[in-house]
Amino acid sequence: MGKVPATYEALLAAYQAQQTQIFLLTEELNRLKRLIAGSKRERFVPSENGSQISLGLMPETDESQSAIQTEEVTYTRHKPKPKHTPHGRNPLPAHLPRKETIIEPEEDTTGMNRIGEEVTEELEYKPGTLYVNRYVRPKYARQNGDGVLIGMLPVRPVEKGKFGPGFLANLAISKYVDHQPLYRQRKQLLRQKVNLPASTLGDAIGSTCELLMPLYELQRGIVLQVNYLMVDETRIRVREPQTRGKCHHGYFWVYYDPLKPIAFFDYRETRARDGPEEMLAEFSGYLQTDGYRGYDEFGDRDSIIHVVCFAHARRYFTDALPNDAARAEGMLLRIQKLYEVERKARESGCTHEQRYQLRQAEALPVLSEIHEWLDIERHKVVPKSAIGKAIGYMLKYWKRLNVYTTNGMLEIDNNLVENAIRPVVLGRKNYLFAGSHDGARRAALIYSLVITAQLHGHEPFEYMSNLIARLPEHPHKRIAELLPQNWRSTEQAEVKDLS
Repeated sequence: MGKVPATYEALLAAYQAQQTQIFLLTEELNRLKRLIAGSKRERFVPSENGSQISLGLMPETDESQSAIQTEEVTYTRHKPKPKHTPHGRNPLPAHLPRKETIIEPEEDTTGMNRIGEEVTEELEYKPGTLYVNRYVRPKYARQNGDGVLIGMLPVRPVEKGKFGPGFLANLAISKYVDHQPLYRQRKQLLRQKVNLPASTLGDAIGSTCELLMPLYELQRGIVLQVNYLMVDETRIRVREPQTRGKCHHGYFWVYYDPLKPIAFFDYRETRARDGPEEMLAEFSGYLQTDGYRGYDEFGDRDSIIHVVCFAHARRYFTDALPNDAARAEGMLLRIQKLYEVERKARESGCTHEQRYQLRQAEALPVLSEIHEWLDIERHKVVPKSAIGKAIGYMLKYWKRLNVYTTNGMLEIDNNLVENAIRPVVLGRKNYLFAGSHDGARRAALIYSLVITAQLHGHEPFEYMSNLIARLPEHPHKRIAELLPQNWRSTEQAEVKDLS
């Protein structure tokens, strides 16, 4: 018996299914090409002639959609006064020490009057100098055999250790700020004929972190008491001791107070919700995150108001540009208007209340327009396509995306916490992985203190070396003075005590 011919409806359904599959596969191929060969950019610049690739498989846009492509955004910008740039080379920094060499003429100058001088300066460099602090303590026998008298050693960062504050600080800063793994630092020491095993350098980092642990724990409690917190996470590879050459993927969870500012890094072995659930068990206030599902349940708590980052919503539309340029550009232009409001508030130096009023007047109408557009266009796109996912993401988190307009202290996105994470991303490209879970926890401690110090304008080495030197003798009840957001150098602290 012959095969029964397919009906028209069955053929049409099969054809439509094939077209959808071709569309999704082509879209995935384009995305992979961008990941391999393209540059990742957040900035959106609309095309002038609509030259982005479009497969033509999506429904035609209406006239209002086409009008979006030619929409022009204008604003008034205060042009700064041009800086006067003097001619010639910039002088060398005045704070650097000078080694002066007097060069007299070869001809005899007897009887001549000195009428001036020519000064030529050149910048020179000498590799970092290692030296040894040698404490000599004479011993004296008391009269009548009453024991021995000897001077007391100064308090040292690590009891019975052989490294001073500057060496320990340089070791930590070189690794976590300048991204130099310990094996590279060991090679640098070898060039100065100082042979220290890698294990010794690792133990020195461990001893430093043990000394700094009280500050780290104090910082944890402080950052969780604020009422506005940004949270993000980033991956770090951790070596598996049981399996040679294999690494485990752990995570730094970063809690950022944008008002102080303070960055606190908490290492966890997984990306599970256990970490933030433990950290945020008593937290109350605004919590700003991206759309990772692990954060969703926090928004259901009565004590937490969940704010979702607008930059992450924007990225979905940036990814959709190659396959549906008209819709993606239309949305990105609208989001640009929201960020223009933020730029205006920032450049005008608005207070929180003034920024709130500005958003009510200028951002809310744009958000209303965006929501209306989303409701219409979601029915015209393939849900699993890039544009469909972008629309779906924004609709899912719409209420939480709008929370930033209800309070002027809130940011439109959590880019500030992402900026705090950037040193970790740079560092892991150099030291590649943490040697153990304990090593990753030590890294979290150093990052918390050093990055917060940089946020407050402190030079990292100056802060860390001063901290290590002072901490052993510093009164415990005044330990908060050494936190990076409160820190003053020794000279500044002495002036404060005198006043």
